[in-house]
Amino acid sequence: MRQRVVRVALTAVLVALVLLAVPLALAIRSSLYADRRDALERTALSAAVRVSPDYTGGDPVELPAPHPGERIGLYDPRLRLREGTGPASGDAAVRRALRAVVARTGSGGELVVAVPVSHAEQVIGVVRAAAPAAEVRTRVLLGWAALGGACALALTVAVLVARRQARALAAPLEDLSRHCRAVTGGDLGARAAPSSIPEVDQVARTHNEMLHGLTELLRHERDFTANASHQLRTPLTGLQLALEAGLDQDEARLRPVLREALETTRRLHRTVEEVLRLARAHGLHRPPVPDRPVRRLLRETADHWHGPLAHDGRRLECVARDVPDDARVPGAPVAEILGVLLDNARVHGRGTVRLTVRDLGDALAFDVADEGSVTVDGTRLFERGHSGADGAGIGLALARDLAVSLGGRLSLARAAPTAFTLLVPLGPED
Repeated sequence: MRQRVVRVALTAVLVALVLLAVPLALAIRSSLYADRRDALERTALSAAVRVSPDYTGGDPVELPAPHPGERIGLYDPRLRLREGTGPASGDAAVRRALRAVVARTGSGGELVVAVPVSHAEQVIGVVRAAAPAAEVRTRVLLGWAALGGACALALTVAVLVARRQARALAAPLEDLSRHCRAVTGGDLGARAAPSSIPEVDQVARTHNEMLHGLTELLRHERDFTANASHQLRTPLTGLQLALEAGLDQDEARLRPVLREALETTRRLHRTVEEVLRLARAHGLHRPPVPDRPVRRLLRETADHWHGPLAHDGRRLECVARDVPDDARVPGAPVAEILGVLLDNARVHGRGTVRLTVRDLGDALAFDVADEGSVTVDGTRLFERGHSGADGAGIGLALARDLAVSLGGRLSLARAAPTAFTLLVPLGPED
């Protein structure tokens, strides 16, 4: 953040310096050369005033003493040097001045100004003043060096100001980032402090409000979990104790019923425990430990679901294909998922229900199929609250969440005839 702010500021300063310094450098060069030519012109005019028209007859001419580095010479209309210093023959500037104009040129590394000397509306001579161009170039370079130093100073000041402003702008955002990391780490009490930047303060206030809402939401969810745990476990425990006490009675006819009821309550207890585990572990990828052999799980599932399906005149087939005898899966969550799928096949499907387990090497595939069909879009089938028939639309969503908590996946493998596939990964010990 800070580096980006500094880069943006420096880019703007550099663009401004280039747009200002380049024209200014050209202006310095043009001004220094123009000043030097003006000085040469004044010198030449001062000399031209002293030239007498009789110099062509041999009268002496007294030219003013030139400044250091300058040369002054008087030329006649035949381009001959009559007095002073300069080329023996008049150059292009002298020839141009003979046409009654002031000539300013550069020749042979010199700045030259030629001024015509007139008498009776005729040009009777030319005064030529010259100075080395190197002197002006030196002054131009010195001016450019001063300009470069000013630009460097301005750039240094811009860097210091940009870094200070970058710190002022980045500090509130860095503080907000630290609070976000603290919240990610579990500190829901962290709050962003106000700063001197209104826009950042608005973001901080929104962040704090959002965090407050999430904290309240999580608190309500935790309260619900605790209440459900207390309110469901207590009556289930009491029911188990009552049924176990009933097993001690002598009525032989009651024993099978009580035994079945006891098994049902135990299954219900496991269901409650699994739902609570999923609620507590939401967002934490900690798959439960594989604790139940696959073949035993198949037998228990077949024993439980054979009766309900047979009551509806339907058949259940359970097959394990090439599954090792020592293969284990997390029993409770897998049993819950299979229970949801089999109950869904019983209620919404038709025909024979087949539960097949396949070994995929690093995972086991549980296929639950029947002879019915699914008309609901597969992408919405697992949405919570969405049901294609009379139902709450919770079972498949719960089964999907349980599969994700195992590190696996639940999907609709085929719509007609219906087939669901549960993938359960196998750990190294399996």
